[in-house]
Amino acid sequence: MAALAAFTGLSLQTDRPIPFGCSIVNTKTGELLLRARNAVAREFDPSSHAEVRAIRLATKRLKSVSLSGYTLYTTCEPCPMCMSAALWASLDRVVFGATIEDCNRHCRQIQIPATEVAARSDMHCIVDGPVLHDVCYALFTHPNMLKAFSTWSTSKQATANK
Repeated sequence: MAALAAFTGLSLQTDRPIPFGCSIVNTKTGELLLRARNAVAREFDPSSHAEVRAIRLATKRLKSVSLSGYTLYTTCEPCPMCMSAALWASLDRVVFGATIEDCNRHCRQIQIPATEVAARSDMHCIVDGPVLHDVCYALFTHPNMLKAFSTWSTSKQATANK
């Protein structure tokens, strides 16, 4: 998780900072398969969350719709869309840092915990978190990120100003 937070944090020094990052690793060996960041604004795609992007890239790389044998690490608790994608991909485990509540302080969020999405499914996936919460939440509170949030159409502040 620390390596993922560091990778994600690299974006904080760019003109498009993003606090949402994701890694997919082999559950048994810990070998990194790939990393991805949220690309909603860059790709003009509201489904281009880090977790969904990582799942799409991983299944293409492995030429399989199943990611059984892999664990997804994410800097923020997956939203219902992302957790559903993790379930459909048959991931073994999802580990998150910051929580949905943390995220919702800065931008809009569907406030259904990942554990609830998993529990209401007939698919099995372990959900762990928060892990390294303070490290991951620091991505959201970095001054460059706070400035960027104020320009997002999905930010709490931008929505309140309409």
